[in-house]
Amino acid sequence: MVHVLSSRTLLRPSDPERSRTFYGEQLGLSVYREFGTGPERGTVYFLGGGFLEVSGRSDGPPSPAVRLWLQVEDVTAAGEELRARGVEIVRPALKEPWGLVEMWIADPDGTPIVLVEIPSDHPLRYRPGI
Repeated sequence: MVHVLSSRTLLRPSDPERSRTFYGEQLGLSVYREFGTGPERGTVYFLGGGFLEVSGRSDGPPSPAVRLWLQVEDVTAAGEELRARGVEIVRPALKEPWGLVEMWIADPDGTPIVLVEIPSDHPLRYRPGI
């Protein structure tokens, strides 16, 4: 069995400084650590129970298979705060058929980010009889 101590998602943006501005200033993620020097230096952000590392540079578009799923306490409040910081809302908050409230944004390279609110009565929080 592999004993995982920590994990992180790695992104290789096309413009590292623009992505650091997005994740650090617009999204408001706190910095866990930074490493290296220059424009392609690495920045690791706290991401709830994990980390997001933005480092290096990519010459191509992001993989369409990559998505970030971020649980927030209140999607509506998060949306208002993000709009005030200049973040474009790709899809406004909607309650999905599966009961979660989701709002979609994207990072500067187009990587989809789903902000999710889990209602207090949702089975992810509470399952009767257990």
